[in-house]
Amino acid sequence: MIPCISQATTLSTPFAEDIAGTADGGCRVVEAWLTKLEKHLETATVADTQALLADKDIRIAAAAYQGGLLLSQGEARKASFDHFKRRLELCQTFGIGTMLLVADFATRPDEAALGRAVVSLTEAARWASGFGVELALEFRGTDTFCTCLETALLLTANSGESNVGVCLDVFHYYKGPSKPDDLDALTVANLKHVQLCDVTGVPRELMTDADRMFPGEGDFRLDPILAALRRIGYAGAVSLELMNPMLWQSKPSQIAELGMTALERILGK
Repeated sequence: MIPCISQATTLSTPFAEDIAGTADGGCRVVEAWLTKLEKHLETATVADTQALLADKDIRIAAAAYQGGLLLSQGEARKASFDHFKRRLELCQTFGIGTMLLVADFATRPDEAALGRAVVSLTEAARWASGFGVELALEFRGTDTFCTCLETALLLTANSGESNVGVCLDVFHYYKGPSKPDDLDALTVANLKHVQLCDVTGVPRELMTDADRMFPGEGDFRLDPILAALRRIGYAGAVSLELMNPMLWQSKPSQIAELGMTALERILGK
């Protein structure tokens, strides 16, 4: 498994400064925040950005995240897919092999919504395949649709596309209705990305992104999850995702150094 730092962990830092700081902190693999990369490219060229990544020896393993694809209809759906296709071009340009997707908000999900989501996910996967990109669907325990690992696995399996799977975000695994037995359905083929964090002293109902902390320092039982990853032979990125505003005040190099220490300890490296 490959330790990785998500740019959500340093969300307030501009892309170029983020990349430099991450490298200084000893991390060589990042999960890009797509909005941050897009903002950077408003004033920087692709060639200069590629040179920056090469100079700092940084590889972008995944990019987060795309929404609006699964349940939107009409003009909203067209706008979301157009944006998605532009982002696929970005992924192809920078050699980013995986893009994270999130399910759209639904006030009252039903069978029709489920069917529409599968159709749209299948279409998105086929578009992504043309750009050499895999898709990782993230379930969110705070939402009303696709709130657990089981549902995310069902949607991706029903798409029938080999380049689409799930993102296992430990925060949402514990926040939502996912169950330990859901881990048994993971395979090296359907697990496309992993995000780690921890939380301490907060009931599940009250947990927010701002409560995220370094893995191994909180109450989450991470050992069974990591055991499941080892059992299936998962060898992809394990990304530190701490959407904690307190951390955004620190230097990216400091966060990267602390994050790599936590990840390497928890992954047994």
